[in-house]
Amino acid sequence: MIEEEIEYKILKSLDENPQLSQRELAAEIGLSLGKINYCIKALMGKGWIKAQNFKNSKNKAAYLYVLTPGGIDGKVKLVRNFIQRKVLEYDELRQEIGNLRKESEEMERRAK
Repeated sequence: MIEEEIEYKILKSLDENPQLSQRELAAEIGLSLGKINYCIKALMGKGWIKAQNFKNSKNKAAYLYVLTPGGIDGKVKLVRNFIQRKVLEYDELRQEIGNLRKESEEMERRAK
């Protein structure tokens, strides 16, 4: 299974620039070409993207990677999940910072 963050990055990049080659996508995201190939196949298997040949390309092996309606919905869900995770992380960090401040204040009082 592909990590949600990687899925999102791929979908976002292809949504903004569908003519990216897998090599360019790998460089942009910071993954190996093999990993990108695996992820593209997995996203195609989910029905979230489809590959189309460039009609006017000199390189007939070049593809456009187009998000399907399911891919757009998937991207939205990934963003929502990401936001939920980050809000939880934020709340946990805020709680931890509060606890550390209390602990620090207590240690200062004892030191006096």
